[in-house]
Order: sequence, then C-alpha cells, then structure tokens
Amino acid sequence: MYIMDGKEVSLKIRKILKEEVISRGISPKLLVILVGDDMASQIYVKSKERACKKVGIEAETIVLDNNTSQKEVIDIINKANKDKSVNGILVQLPLPDYMDASAIVNAIDPLKDVDGLTVINQGKLVSKEYGIVPATPKGILALLKYYNVKLDGKDAIVIGRSQLVGKPVAALLLNENATVTMAHSHSNDLQNLCKNKDIIICAVGHAKLITADMVKEGAVVIDTGINRVHNTLVGDVDYLAVANKASRITPVPGGVGPMTVACLLQNIIECYNLQQK
Repeated sequence: MYIMDGKEVSLKIRKILKEEVISRGISPKLLVILVGDDMASQIYVKSKERACKKVGIEAETIVLDNNTSQKEVIDIINKANKDKSVNGILVQLPLPDYMDASAIVNAIDPLKDVDGLTVINQGKLVSKEYGIVPATPKGILALLKYYNVKLDGKDAIVIGRSQLVGKPVAALLLNENATVTMAHSHSNDLQNLCKNKDIIICAVGHAKLITADMVKEGAVVIDTGINRVHNTLVGDVDYLAVANKASRITPVPGGVGPMTVACLLQNIIECYNLQQK
C-alpha cells in the first residue's frame, strides 16, 4: 500500500504558482460570492482566501444574507463579468433552496468560471476541448499522474454523478483512455460493480461506503468524501481495511482536499491568462 499524499503534491503546485505570480509580476483577483450563513461554506471560503493570499492572489468575498434575491446575485455576477480587475468568480455552493443554482452559475463568464461549472466549460471537457476543469477532478487527475498511475486501458469506476466531481472526473478518465463505469445511489449491487476495477473513485459523502470486500488486490482507491463521525473526519472509504488491499490510496484528510484547493488556485491563474489573450 502506498499513500497518495495530497498535501505534499499540493504544496509543490502552490510553490510553482507563487513563483509564477512573482516572476511575472501579476496580481490575479478572485471574487467569491457567499449567500447565507452555512457554517461549512464559511469555513471553506476562509480557507480559499488564505490559500489565495499565500500565492499572491487577491481574494474578495461578498457575503449576502438569506433574504437576497436571485436577481441580486446575478446582478453582482454581471458587474464582476465586466470588471477587468476581477479574473475569477466563484459562487460558493450550496445556495439557498429558493435559488436556481444552474441559472446563477451560468451567469458567470466562462473565462472567469474558476469552478468549471458553466455549461460551456463542462461541454468543453466532454468534447475534449480546452476549458476550465473543476478543481477536485483536476486534482484527482494530477494526483494519479504524480504517482504514475497508468490510466490508458484501465477499468475505473466513479461512484457519484455530481456536476462538481463525479461527471467531470469520469470525463477526464475517458479522455485518458480509461474504461469508465458510473455508479450512483440508484445503482444495483455496488459491491459487484467495484470488485474487479483497477481504479475506484468515490464521491458520494457516505461514510465508509467502500469496504475491503469491494476492492480487488492492487486497486488504486481515491476517496473524495469528507464525513464527520463522532467528531472525527472520515472518508467514503473504510480506510484502514481497504489500505491493506489497495496498491495506492488517498487518506482523509490530506488526500484530495489539498489538491482541490491547489487546483482552484491553478484555475484562477488560467482564467487570468485566458483573459489576457
């Protein structure tokens, strides 16, 4: 078993980004829009602000209360789209239930869409064209490549079909010539679907869903889950049991999470570069 250390790889990415910002003398800016008082979202936004600051990216957060209308949010996005000093726009999800998240996300200029969630960027990914790729899938692929995991011709399963992780990571694997099975909450016999796969990527937010009897010897296991159980963070994978069978595995915390932040920073600079062109 070999631990895929997301902290180590993410620090290397951040170092490269910081050097690029300094050597080029650039000052990219991220605008974050946070609606409501969800505590987890507030923590995520603070961590993104800190990460930006460390590499020389300016981060501004607009905090809106739960009574804010959808139109007000879109008006802020439209203003930021036109503001040349803003290079990236991120709407922190989830949004309040009364808002149409898709309409809000797709109001963002695709060249400023650091989350890679607009239909333009998602479509480019599926079409194998250059666009902004969501940070978590991008981080997963970077981690696999850093640890020299062969993807061409491998059998992979992605559990979870969200726009943010499941679907885009499946597209990335397909683009690398892996054979990809998609599974989700309506899939039957998940154990049978997983047991012969070379690569398992779980992104559902269900504590210890993947158990040792679902994993073949030597499989590569990527865990994107963050679940709080008895005041302890655990992933979607039963880590200690599965680690005895996997050839490579990501820990929680310290695996995919740091890669997501590092790749978000990459996306901000990519957006900056696209806008300069």
